[in-house]
Amino acid sequence: MDIRVNFSGRSIRYTDEEVQTVVEAMQNAEPLTQGKYMQAFEGKFARFQGVEEGSCFTTVNGCAALEMSAQLCRFAPGDEFVIPSHTFTASCYPYIKKGGRPVWADIDRKTRVVTAESIEKVLTEKTKAVVVVHLYGYVADMPEIVALCRERGILLIEDTAQAIGSTLRGQRAGSFGDMAIFSFHSHKNLTTLGEGGMLYVRDPALRGIVPMLRHNGHCAYEFERPDYWVPAMGNVDMPMLGSDMLYPNNMCLGEIECALGAKMLDRIDSINAEKRERAIRFIDGLAEFPELRFHRESTARHNYHLLVAEMTTGPSQRDRFIRAMYEEKGIKCVVQYIPLNRYDFYKRLGFAKADCPNADAFFDSMVSFPFQHWMSEEDFSYMLEMTREVLSSIR
Repeated sequence: MDIRVNFSGRSIRYTDEEVQTVVEAMQNAEPLTQGKYMQAFEGKFARFQGVEEGSCFTTVNGCAALEMSAQLCRFAPGDEFVIPSHTFTASCYPYIKKGGRPVWADIDRKTRVVTAESIEKVLTEKTKAVVVVHLYGYVADMPEIVALCRERGILLIEDTAQAIGSTLRGQRAGSFGDMAIFSFHSHKNLTTLGEGGMLYVRDPALRGIVPMLRHNGHCAYEFERPDYWVPAMGNVDMPMLGSDMLYPNNMCLGEIECALGAKMLDRIDSINAEKRERAIRFIDGLAEFPELRFHRESTARHNYHLLVAEMTTGPSQRDRFIRAMYEEKGIKCVVQYIPLNRYDFYKRLGFAKADCPNADAFFDSMVSFPFQHWMSEEDFSYMLEMTREVLSSIR
């Protein structure tokens, strides 16, 4: 069938200036990785975030940043980490791979993110880390969560994959915790040609080994060399944290992507503001239909990476709604983020047990609307009109 408004895999379209930035970098970057564009992007990103220079590190994607943050946690046997059950799988499995055991925290029914209360409910003496996911672009209650983690001596990691640029009390998402990760995937409000990521590390001792951790254990020789080529270009060693050895990776982001990312930082706040304004118009345009419950947030605390709602009349009506939108109106809504404990993958690992009624109830009735930044005003108005029409028809 013909789809008029697709759920696109691409969030934004590049401006002519951004395209020219890519062309310039293609022509002039030397080398094509680990060069001046990487350094410029990392520095500009740190300034954008309001964090210390040298604390941000580009990665090939957001999952690579998660992998390295998991390594830096240095889980011991039996260590647990708390994470929302309602999130994308990449938020979780890197920590399992590095030895952590997930403990599922419930979400707030209105905001769809964890709270200090839902985290504290599942903390144990084995909790080593907490992973807070700013899902859909909304910043969780970070001051309260920071205070809780500091009181208990627990590492705090922010999964800011969907919330770049969002702020709480004037502070950027991803600048509250001990570490934070960002994604520049094709779906995100800032994307670097399909993939890309960033890792933020607060502790200078930890961040000192990230370049080695990211790039194959490469490091300089510790002695002065009369001849630069002897014994070779550079050394390779094991990143060390005290007596702990961490195996290195190859997770570098290319110079072209870095050049584009630095350029896109110039307009990410306007992209977020434009999506937020549109989301509010859509939500307010459906105010007479209580069947759809949105999370309405008109401040920069939400960047509306995605536009999601809960069908208050239940899962069967949700399915009727999506079916009618797709088959009758050519609008492709989707359902996202099965609670992780319900996936076969986590069941097989023995992590099926969860007490997350809010996450289950929200997921079972959730709808995610097409919401790419480049959607035309005509298609946006059509989607709003057809949503009203379909809701009226299935009452």
